[in-house]
Formats: sequence, C-alpha cells, structure tokens
Amino acid sequence: RENSSENILSSANRLLLHEGRLMLAESTRLLDVYLFLFNDFLLITKIKRNKKKYGGSDTSLFPVCPSLTPELQSFIREGGFCTVLDQPIPLDRLIMKNVEPI
Repeated sequence: RENSSENILSSANRLLLHEGRLMLAESTRLLDVYLFLFNDFLLITKIKRNKKKYGGSDTSLFPVCPSLTPELQSFIREGGFCTVLDQPIPLDRLIMKNVEPI
C-alpha cells in the first residue's frame, strides 16, 4: 500500500543487517529481486532497469548513498531502481533455512 510504505524506514532503532540480489521462483518464472534484511523485517524489492539511456558518461550526476553496497550503487548509477514487491515480512513470522543449490 502506498500510504503505509511512506514511513517504512523511519524507525530510529532499525538496523540493516544484510542486503543482496536473489532469484525468486514465482510460480512459472524467475524474478530478479533485491533483499534488504533489517533487524525487524525482510523487505523484498523488484529490480527494474530504466529503459531510457542517459546522455554522457558522467556518473557523478547520480548521487548515491555511500552506505549501499557497490553493486547496488552501480546499478542505480546505470538508471536502475528497486520497487517494493510486497509488504515487509516481520522476522517473528519468518523462518529462514539454508538450502543446497539446485
């Protein structure tokens, strides 16, 4: 919901524990997603690439938060962005397991 996503990152006590890319199996297709694991919830975002090419090669025109991973900074500089795929998943409702790669 748009109205509830405005303050999603506003907690002063929220910590980003891990972030990274993942391929999500969604019914019959694979989805390129970027996960943000906070100390209280997991946020799944869909990776989108801007189809418009920016003129020039000066990447300084795209300010990027220095706390983001180099991979995400590079992606944003290339015109990419992430949109929230679904509501955040509270960690008290989530079970995480290591699985062997297929």
